[in-house]
Amino acid sequence: GVAYLAERGRIAKGRTSAVIIPEPLNVDRICIGHRGVYWFEVTARGRIAHGSMPFLGVSAIDGASRLLQIARDELMPKLAARRTAMPVAPPGACHATLNVNGIEGGQRVDGIQTPCVADLCRVVFDRRFLLEEGFDATRAEVEDLVRRAREASPGVQFELRDLMVVHPVRTPDDSPLIAALQSSIHRVLGRAPSLVASPGTYDHKHVARIAGVPHCVAYGPGELELAHQPDEYCRIEDIINATKVIALAILALM
Repeated sequence: GVAYLAERGRIAKGRTSAVIIPEPLNVDRICIGHRGVYWFEVTARGRIAHGSMPFLGVSAIDGASRLLQIARDELMPKLAARRTAMPVAPPGACHATLNVNGIEGGQRVDGIQTPCVADLCRVVFDRRFLLEEGFDATRAEVEDLVRRAREASPGVQFELRDLMVVHPVRTPDDSPLIAALQSSIHRVLGRAPSLVASPGTYDHKHVARIAGVPHCVAYGPGELELAHQPDEYCRIEDIINATKVIALAILALM
């Protein structure tokens, strides 16, 4: 994909003047960047025992439950109080967030009896951090979360593993690429566009971090609120208008 092209110099500063990435962010909006992403996994390890004598074991699931409780009751309210100056859409995504993407522990298969105290439980988290927070502070906060869960769970060992890190990016508002798109959107749609930032991440990170190209935005048809949903769609009219907008912007930059 884009990372492959950037790593091999096909997209590069001095070779590429600007990049427009088609993304479903509505045809009257220009996306100038995105929040940061930190996916991580916490593994809790207890001690197995027969399920009829749980007092002889240490439940990894109980340890993971304490981790989740501390995250929900203490960390998440702190994140909700933080707000970025970036124009992230929708408004709820202007805050730092933490989501539990998945949890696995104990009996895995229905119908197969495993009368045991769970000695292993894994939890995968999705932390979206703000440009103002930075990754180092974000990870330190997660390390503190794991430390507190360890202190509250005697006999349970916790291991933190990084899965993915994406740093926030933002294209300056005075970029000539943004100006060209603003003009072409006004010409095609008859109204001024708004500048937004994406709640998720997209290929902008590769263009900025690997290729070093400063002028990059996302623009295209489709509704952001429908992203990753089973009924995601684009209106034909929006596809046509977005095509016109991109073509006019490219001509203006040539």
